[in-house]
Amino acid sequence: MSMLNDGDRKALEETFKKEMSDDVSVMYFTDSKDRCEYCGENLKLLEELSAIDSRIKLTVYDINEHQSEAKFLGVDAAPSTVIGGKRIYGVIYKGIPAGHEFASLVGDIIDASKNSTALSENTKKKLSGLKKHVDIKVFVTPTCPWCPKAVRIAHQFAMESKFVRSSMIEASEFMDLAKKYAVMGVPKIVINDKYSFEGAQPEDVFLNYVMASAEDAA
Repeated sequence: MSMLNDGDRKALEETFKKEMSDDVSVMYFTDSKDRCEYCGENLKLLEELSAIDSRIKLTVYDINEHQSEAKFLGVDAAPSTVIGGKRIYGVIYKGIPAGHEFASLVGDIIDASKNSTALSENTKKKLSGLKKHVDIKVFVTPTCPWCPKAVRIAHQFAMESKFVRSSMIEASEFMDLAKKYAVMGVPKIVINDKYSFEGAQPEDVFLNYVMASAEDAA
């Protein structure tokens, strides 16, 4: 069974034709040892998506056989997807980007193809001054309508600064992480394992948390 219907494909084809500029790398990590419930569905989704436009370059890795690549890209579990454009961004999807999160993936691909984001100039300026690493975790569920906003802002931060790594984490797939970070509602954002908040906050509020975390980083 296809993950995308004919209407989806047609709409995406038109969107990519209109909005994409350069090639985009989509690096997907699966698990050949069958310890990953949604790895197959995730791969099928990415295969169908990459088939829509030749500029979307899909590379598939086995997390067991490609440990050096996983480490380099900051991947520690499957299924995980990393997005790259003119450079490899710290943009990670940990879990299948299904439901509302599919829109986040499409938006990230378009941004990566342009090597630019829709963040404000003030936000870009502040992010360009970062000198310490910031790790952002955004816990989501596919049915959460507010989660894509948080994911997109976090991922755009990572596209603007090489010091930011941002991961969408599908809470129901990674229940151990959801428990560790006391996820009671989504989106829940955790920054450098120190600062956290819930809800799709405005860009400037989100940025304030990021900058504060960077100031506190060792």
